[in-house]
Amino acid sequence: MRSESAFTYFEALALYLKRHGAPIAFYSDKHSVFRVAKKDAKGGQGMTQFGRALCELNIEILCANSSQAKGRVERMNRTLQDRLVKELRLSGIDTMEAGNAFLPDFVEDHNARFAIVPARPNDLHRPLNLAPDRLAEILCKREQRYVGSQLTFSFECKRIMLEETEVTRGLVGRYVETCAYADGRLDVRWKGHSLPYQVFDKEQRVTHAAITENKRLGDVPAYIKELQDQKPSSKVKSNSEKIGYKPRGRKPGRSKDFMQDPAVVARRKEALSRLDAAE
Repeated sequence: MRSESAFTYFEALALYLKRHGAPIAFYSDKHSVFRVAKKDAKGGQGMTQFGRALCELNIEILCANSSQAKGRVERMNRTLQDRLVKELRLSGIDTMEAGNAFLPDFVEDHNARFAIVPARPNDLHRPLNLAPDRLAEILCKREQRYVGSQLTFSFECKRIMLEETEVTRGLVGRYVETCAYADGRLDVRWKGHSLPYQVFDKEQRVTHAAITENKRLGDVPAYIKELQDQKPSSKVKSNSEKIGYKPRGRKPGRSKDFMQDPAVVARRKEALSRLDAAE
């Protein structure tokens, strides 16, 4: 696996179920993929997406308090981390694809040489009586989303808008179920029925004119425009603005209109002529 996520564990679980069937219990550590660490976490009914999938498959999940509690697994991991690396180097394998193709033969040879007959050899795996489509529906990320007045809701930095139909008209103020798959597909459902929708990116830029182009799409551009308006302005401040200078109002005095009045101008000229005569 390239990373430890719910989708990679879903993929590994699907391969195990198809090969061995459904076990009675799943024994793991306390990784965040398997259990909710926060006691006051909201949503999800106190379980992760992986825990929810195991619950639907009727598989109990047991989380060990320490690595010593599952010592057989940890000892095997320590052995493989040493032996497997050397086997891959001797076989000239340097890619993940080639390593995955090499693993089945390596596991078969390793078990033939080092496997021990268990005290109770009974196989407690149960047959997986599920259709392939049903297993894919279980091994996905399922969440609830609230539908707004414009038949829209948010999902992973995107705005999802349901297409207006007889079914979706009555979903305003209700919760729909979203099913996200590892290949990037998103399925929006209501009581088991898939709903048509359109996706809008929150980061896309729109103009004021785009808001009035389509009444049906008015909610989405308005929502994006609201996010744009909330971003800080990129205006460059002057030195006066940086030091907090605020211009004061006009000082009280005679207005320009008063000084340009013809009578006032005439009196000023008469006063100036008297001064000239006195000199």
